[in-house]
Amino acid sequence: MNRTERGRREFTEVMTFAPPPDSTAAASALIDFVFGEVWPRPALSRRDRRFVTLPCVAAADAEGPLRDHVYAALNSGDLTITEMRETVLHFAVYGGWPKASRFNITVDEQWDRIHRERGQQPPPPEPLLPLPTASDPERRLAGGEQSFKDINCMPHAPIRDNPYSGAGILNFVFGEMWLRPGLGMKERRLVTVACVAFQDAPVPILSHVYAALKSRDVSFDEMDEVALHFAAYYGWPKASHLNQVIGEQKQRVLDEWRAEA
Repeated sequence: MNRTERGRREFTEVMTFAPPPDSTAAASALIDFVFGEVWPRPALSRRDRRFVTLPCVAAADAEGPLRDHVYAALNSGDLTITEMRETVLHFAVYGGWPKASRFNITVDEQWDRIHRERGQQPPPPEPLLPLPTASDPERRLAGGEQSFKDINCMPHAPIRDNPYSGAGILNFVFGEMWLRPGLGMKERRLVTVACVAFQDAPVPILSHVYAALKSRDVSFDEMDEVALHFAAYYGWPKASHLNQVIGEQKQRVLDEWRAEA
C-alpha cells in the first residue's frame, strides 16, 4: 500500500467519512502527510490527537474543519458528548470565550446531525449541578490555591486580592474548571498545551509544558508528538517555538528529577 492509499484509509477511519476527490497540492499533502504519516504515528493515540486537533481548528476560525473534526470525534465514539462539552469549556478559558461560542454551537449542531443520521433523537443533556467543588467562598479559594499548586507543580499560588488572579484563576480556573470530572487530567493538559502554543504568551507555554511533563501526565515522547501534530493543524512557525520550549522543559524536568533522586 502506497502513502496515498494509506492516507485515504486513515482519513476515512479518523474522519468517519470518505476523503474528498481533491487533487490540489494542499489536499494531496493533507492525505499523504497529515493522514498518511502523522495520524497513524504510535506515540499518541487517535483519541489523544483529538484533544490537540480540536483546539487548533476551533482557534483557526475555519468553519469547515471545525465542523468536520467535531463530527468525527463524536461519530467515532473517541469522545463522549460530556467530554466534548468539557473540552469546549476548557478551550474557552485558554483559547477565549468568543471562539468557544462558535465551538459550542458547532458541537450542538453536529451532535444533532449524528443522531438524525442514525434515526434517533439526541438524549437530554446531563445535569450540570451539583458541582463537585466547594460553594463557600473561602473554601473555594483555598481549594483553588491548592489546585493551582498541584496542577502547575509549583510551591506557591497567585494572590487572592486581584480580580484576575483571585476571582478568575483561583476561584474559577483552578477552583472549579480543572477539577470538573467530565474530562481527565491528561486530556486537559493536551487542550491547554495546544492553546498556549498558539497564544504567543511566553509564561503560560513554559509553565504548562513544564507541568504536563513534571506531573508525568504527558510523557516526553507524547509531548514531542504533540508538537508535530500541532504543526500539522496550526502551522510550523508556532510549532517550532513549542518544540523549542518542549526541549528546554524536558531538560529542566530531568535536572529536577535527578536532584530529587
